[in-house]
Amino acid sequence: MDKILLLNDVVFIVTSQADNFETGASAPANFEFDNSFARELEGCYVPWGAEKVSEPRLLIFNCELAAELGLDACALETPLGAEIFSGNRIPNGAKPLAQAYAGHQFGSFSPKLGDGRALLLGEIVDTCGKRHDIQLKGSGRTPFSRGGDGKAGLGPVLREYLIGEAMHALGVPTTRALAAVTTGDQVFRETALPGAVLTRIAASHLRVGTFQFFAARGETEIVRQLADYAIARHYPKARDADNPYLAFFVAVARAQALLVAEWMSIGFIHGVMNTDNTTISGETIDYGPCAFMDVYDPDTVFSSIDLQGRYAYANQPSILTWNLARLAETLIALIDPNKDRAVELLTDSANEVSSLFVDAWLARMRVKIGLNSPEDNDVKLINRLLDAMHQGKADFTLTFRRLSDVLRGNGKSVRALFEDPAVFDAWESDWRIRLGREKVSARDCAGSMDQVNPIYIPRNHKVEEVLAAAVDNGNISEFQDMLSVVTRPFNEVSGREGYAEPGDKTAVPYQTFCGT
Repeated sequence: MDKILLLNDVVFIVTSQADNFETGASAPANFEFDNSFARELEGCYVPWGAEKVSEPRLLIFNCELAAELGLDACALETPLGAEIFSGNRIPNGAKPLAQAYAGHQFGSFSPKLGDGRALLLGEIVDTCGKRHDIQLKGSGRTPFSRGGDGKAGLGPVLREYLIGEAMHALGVPTTRALAAVTTGDQVFRETALPGAVLTRIAASHLRVGTFQFFAARGETEIVRQLADYAIARHYPKARDADNPYLAFFVAVARAQALLVAEWMSIGFIHGVMNTDNTTISGETIDYGPCAFMDVYDPDTVFSSIDLQGRYAYANQPSILTWNLARLAETLIALIDPNKDRAVELLTDSANEVSSLFVDAWLARMRVKIGLNSPEDNDVKLINRLLDAMHQGKADFTLTFRRLSDVLRGNGKSVRALFEDPAVFDAWESDWRIRLGREKVSARDCAGSMDQVNPIYIPRNHKVEEVLAAAVDNGNISEFQDMLSVVTRPFNEVSGREGYAEPGDKTAVPYQTFCGT
C-alpha cells in the first residue's frame, strides 16, 4: 500500500512492494555495527527495508576486502551471505535506511534526489580503526525512487565491481565492492535483464548534495550538524582550526583536487560528475557511465547522456571547482555571521583549488615520465607529450607504459603507437636531456616508471566482452579472469597481452550508460 513519509517537512509518497524493515528476519553475522549516521543525524534519512528477491545467489565475494573489514568470509561466502547481501535478511545491529540528498545534475539543480535504489545497512569499524558504510545498491524502491524500480541489472553491478576494484589497485581513492548477488528476478530497461545487488563499501556516503538538500530549504542547523559530523568522521583536525567550517571546506577541496588529479593521470573519465556524486571523503563513487580513454583526446566523452560534453576528460578539473563552489554556498552561514565576509573567505579558499589540482596533477605526471626533482619547465614538457599523443592518436595508457622501454633500449614499442612517430621523436630528444639531470640510471628510472604506469586497465572493449558473457550466457569466469588482471595493473604477465591492447580505432565510438 502507499506510504506517506515526512522528512523535515518534505512529504514523500511511495508504493512499497515489501516491508522488510519491519518484518524481515534478522540474520546472525559478525558485523559489529556502530551506526553513527542513524544515531546522530535523525531527519537526514528515512528508515527503510529492501524488497524481497526470489532466489538470491552469491555470484562473487571479495574475501580480501572482507578480511580488511574484520568480517568472517567463511560465514558470509555462503547462502546466508547471499540472503544478507540481497537484503532478504538483516544482520544483527543493522539499521537499514535511505539517505536524503539533492544535487546539480548536468548543471541543473534537483532538490530531492536521495537513495533511490540503495540502502545503508550500517557502519562498521575495520581492523585499522577506520569506519566504513555498508550499502546495498539495487535493493528496490525507496521514498526517493521518483518512479523508478530501485533495482539494478547484472551488467551495471559487475561493471561497478570491476572498475572500483581496478581503481583501488591503481591507488585511487574509491568505494569498493564486497559482494555481487544475483536475485533470480528480472529488471526491465530496454530489455529484460537479470537482476543483481551490489554491496558497496565507502568511507561514507556523504556528498556535496547531502549538504545541498538542507541548505536549499534554509535548514542551517541541520547543515551545521552535517558539517560537525563530517568533520568528526573525516577531518578531525579541522575541529581545532580558528574557523572549523572553513577548514572543513579546505579539507574537502584538497581531497577532491587530489582525487581528480589521480583520474587525469590514468586517463579516467567519470562521466557523471554531478554534485550528488561528489563525496565529502574524496572517494570516487558511482561507476555508471565511466570509462578509461584508449586514444588520447582531451575532448573524450563516453556517457550517452552527456550530449554537451560537460563531463569530458579535459573538463573534469573545472567541474571539480564548480562542484566545490556549490558546497561553499551551503556553508556560508557557518563560516561567518557577516555574509560578505563569509563569501570572501570561501572565495579565497575556492580559488586555491585550481592550484591545488595543478600541483597534484604535475606531481603525478612527473613521475610517469621518470622525473623526481621538479623544474620549472616540466609542465611544458608534459603538455608537449600530451599534444604529441593527441596529434599522433596514441594510446594514453600504453604510451606512458612503453616509455620505460625507451630507457631499456627499445624505442620501437612506443613509436609504433603514433600514426606519425616523428611527433614523438621530437619530444623524446628533449625528454632525454631532461632525464640526464636526474642523475638516476636508465635501468632504475625505467623500473620506477613501471611502478606508476599501469600495463592493464579495464579496457572498454574487454569490459563489454566479460559483461556480455556474464549477462547473456551466465559465464562469470571471464569476468573473474579480467578482475584478476586489472587488480594487478603494474605487473606485466606473459599470455595476458589481450588485456593490454586497446580497442579498434575504427570501431563505432564507445558509449556508456548509467543503468537506471
